[in-house]
Amino acid sequence: MQAIDDLNLDMQSAGQRLFAGGIDSPSTAFVFDARSGEAEVTSGPFHVGNEFFSGIWIIEVATLEEAKALAIRGSIACNRKVELRPLLG
Repeated sequence: MQAIDDLNLDMQSAGQRLFAGGIDSPSTAFVFDARSGEAEVTSGPFHVGNEFFSGIWIIEVATLEEAKALAIRGSIACNRKVELRPLLG
């Protein structure tokens, strides 16, 4: 946890971290599907698997290379895989 806290502080000090938050276990999830006009609610995760997202960072950087470098640092700090995606809009 200290490594994650340190990374968060570094990103915040550099003005790169816009938001960070942990996500509870998939066992606490609910999935909602109202595409048919009727709301269907199921408990449990959207995708079932051995790996899952445990948090999210929203960052702002000047280049893709900076984002990739932060993703690598995040993977090291969390001891997990980190997925990097741009925000749309």
